[in-house]
Amino acid sequence: MCNTNYTVEFVCVLRTFLVFAPEFTMSRRYDSRTTIFSPEGRLYQVEYAMEAIGNAGSAIGILAKDGVVLVGEKKVTSKLLQTSTSTEKMYKIDDHVACAVAGIMSDANILINTARVQAQCYTFAYQEPMPVEQLVQSLCDTKQGYTQFGGLRPFGVSFLFAGWDKNYGFQLYMSDPSGNYGGWKAAAIGANNQPALSMLKQDYKDGMTREEAVQLVLKVLSKTMDSTSLTSDKLELAEVFHTNGKVKYKVHSPESVNKLLTQYGLTQPAPDAAQNTF
Repeated sequence: MCNTNYTVEFVCVLRTFLVFAPEFTMSRRYDSRTTIFSPEGRLYQVEYAMEAIGNAGSAIGILAKDGVVLVGEKKVTSKLLQTSTSTEKMYKIDDHVACAVAGIMSDANILINTARVQAQCYTFAYQEPMPVEQLVQSLCDTKQGYTQFGGLRPFGVSFLFAGWDKNYGFQLYMSDPSGNYGGWKAAAIGANNQPALSMLKQDYKDGMTREEAVQLVLKVLSKTMDSTSLTSDKLELAEVFHTNGKVKYKVHSPESVNKLLTQYGLTQPAPDAAQNTF
């Protein structure tokens, strides 16, 4: 009798395995390749690359009438990590183009170097700066190519591009690991990007000045970042604007960032500073 029960249980387990194993095997088959669509029309590896962006520090960009403002959240993973004096979220591509990144930094470095070479080659050939959208499109073509060929994986990084050219003035573009890109008035990538986008939809206004855009990006970042306090060592702030007839890219110093945070009431001043005001 016991042997019969064991036989029945074994048959039930085997039947369950035979029913669900093909489905599991099929999903894993499409899961392991970047160049094959699943029956639902999905590229799983590209989707996983986009998920990697969600674990990175936030980056927010706003297009103003007189420039573009970018802010990025720096993830401090350990107290023992030595603070770097160089930027890790903001990068200058050319004199008229800069970007903020979210994702795998080693992937970002490869693409940023590629963009810099493309921009310099264009300037050398035509004796004028490369149009911003043309530069973004060229880089996104490279990213998209890594989703089409076997043996490659998508770049796990998203970008916010800020720049100016004589054709369209100041511009803000966002691109994702699939190679897709688009122009935006305000955009957010990285962790908590959906709450940030919701706040931008409510508070963004056409014709904003750079000063208003700086205040808004800092406000949005303070409301959406994981940390409870906003300080200069947890963010990077940069602007692209016109001065003396030239396009200028400026990264704010920690002292300037702390001053802005205090001015907008987004952080408490240091105790010593508070005592000196009396």
